[in-house]
Amino acid sequence: GGSLKTGKMPEGEKTGQCKQEEEQQQKEEEREGLIEFYSSYQELFQFFCSNTTIHGAIRLVCSKKNKMKTAFWSVLFFLTFGLMYWQFGILYREYFSYPVNLNLNLNSDRLTFPAVTLCTLNPYRYSAIRKKLDELDQITHQTLLDLYDYNMSLARSDWSTLSTQKRSSRSLLHHVQRHPLRRQKRDNLVNLPENSPSVDKNDWKIGFVLCSENNKDCFHQAYSSGVDAVREWYSFHYINILAQMPDAKALDESDFENFIYACRFNEATCDKANYTHFHHPLYGNCYTFNDNSSSLWTSSLPGINNGLSLVVRTEQNDFIPLLSTVTGARVMVHDQNEPAFMDDGGFNVRPGIETSISMRKEMTVRLGGSYSDCTEDGSDVPVQNLYSSRYTEQVCIRSCFQLNMVERCGCAYYFYPLPAGAEYCDYTKHVAWGYCYYKLLAEFKADVLGCFHKCRKPCKMTEYQLSAGYSRWPSAVSEDWVFYMLSQQNKYNITSKRNGVAKVNIFFEEWNYKTNGESPAFTVVTLLSQLGNQWSLWFGSSVLSVMELAELILDFIAITFILAVRWFRSRQQLSPPGPPPNSHDNTAFQDEVPGLSAPHRFTVEAVVTTLPSYNSLELHGLSRDGEAGHE
Repeated sequence: GGSLKTGKMPEGEKTGQCKQEEEQQQKEEEREGLIEFYSSYQELFQFFCSNTTIHGAIRLVCSKKNKMKTAFWSVLFFLTFGLMYWQFGILYREYFSYPVNLNLNLNSDRLTFPAVTLCTLNPYRYSAIRKKLDELDQITHQTLLDLYDYNMSLARSDWSTLSTQKRSSRSLLHHVQRHPLRRQKRDNLVNLPENSPSVDKNDWKIGFVLCSENNKDCFHQAYSSGVDAVREWYSFHYINILAQMPDAKALDESDFENFIYACRFNEATCDKANYTHFHHPLYGNCYTFNDNSSSLWTSSLPGINNGLSLVVRTEQNDFIPLLSTVTGARVMVHDQNEPAFMDDGGFNVRPGIETSISMRKEMTVRLGGSYSDCTEDGSDVPVQNLYSSRYTEQVCIRSCFQLNMVERCGCAYYFYPLPAGAEYCDYTKHVAWGYCYYKLLAEFKADVLGCFHKCRKPCKMTEYQLSAGYSRWPSAVSEDWVFYMLSQQNKYNITSKRNGVAKVNIFFEEWNYKTNGESPAFTVVTLLSQLGNQWSLWFGSSVLSVMELAELILDFIAITFILAVRWFRSRQQLSPPGPPPNSHDNTAFQDEVPGLSAPHRFTVEAVVTTLPSYNSLELHGLSRDGEAGHE
């Protein structure tokens, strides 16, 4: 009996020991799992706060027995998080505003001399339109006589000869009478500013009226100055006369030697290969030096002796006094392959004065894309370039106005290039083009046409900063021999020594030129550095701390997914399943197992063992047969 009792005790101890080993193995498997999961959000948060390197998180766990401290550190922790992400928002906003840094560089190199355009300031009387201009002068003479009792001297015959002219003159008179120059009281004119100064004590203003083709609407172009009104009115009819000559811009009646008396660059004499000629309707004959891209001038040294020196004639002779009211010449410095807009960048040279113009070259390179609204070559600007030059902002603006002029008025303005398929405005063909032009010009200046928004600045541009000095030339003691030499060399007929000639010197002030460049002020590296600084300031941690926070978020998502799956499965287990189709009667089985009448939660533990081989099964069967026989 004693031996039997001692034989059963080791069996129970063996069973308990197996259970302990299984529990210990299960704990080890839970502790050394590949993916660590938590049973609740509280366990996840406690593990994170106890093991993270983010400062302040441990205080949420170690002070959990003191609710006041826990609440204080919780508020402080999340407030710090909020302030940090507020700073993050400021950094991101600054990054996506694409700020730039301005880089200033001084370069020393041989400088390419810019193009220089010089105009006579005297509109030329073409021989092809000389008769019509004489007729316009006679009409203007009579108009000034009627308005101001001023008898303007004319080189041609007086007003009485107008009746003997041909039919073309009667046609000109008809159009001039349709747009007369008149003087009216301010109250009789509309579209006038209330604070416009009056012309005289009787409060009269002078101007002309431009009406639509059916005369239903009129535009009153009025001026407070009679000089401006007469000049604008005369210019309007002068443009119509030029527009009637289809090849007027191709006419070349320049007289270079009669305007440019002397030309030297770097102490070498200029020749005809160094300039090109064009005619401006208001500024007369214009000559552009150093515009040939095949042989550009270069300056090795700064100073007045290493630049361009010109002696020009400024005396007016056989020109149009009603268009040009100044004496001298107009000069403009610009880059090659850019048109000379004399109205914008030019300035006048006084007669009898030596004008010394010093230049400083300045290049500007802007960042395109998201950093600025500049354009590389104008190909992305929705305006056709009508000029045979590279893109500039002024080229685009003038092209935009001309295209709108053709679209709205049916003809092109004479001062700007002619678009394909269009013709210049002429009131013999386009009766109301003046009315349309001045209305369109008012919309253009108010940016109703949108030209100033469409035309963007180029990303790369070259400018020349100019400063001028003046001195009397020639001096009183040298003017006699200077004019004598000019009369001998250039056949200059001296009529006005003081207003007859002028001298212009254009040179580089210094050898250095300035380059203004842009670079991104906030790159991706800068952004990451600033974000790291803010993170270290508020939490004193590193990139690995950020990874810990990312791990917390991923674990939170995983736990949420697992709990959702468990909740969904528990709902399926609690709902009674319906009888499956073609089911058999299981009442006998229910009688045998009455305890399974209601569903219960149970756990099935599966023990996986290695299956024995075929030979081992045979040996095992033989041993069992031997035991049975033995019994």
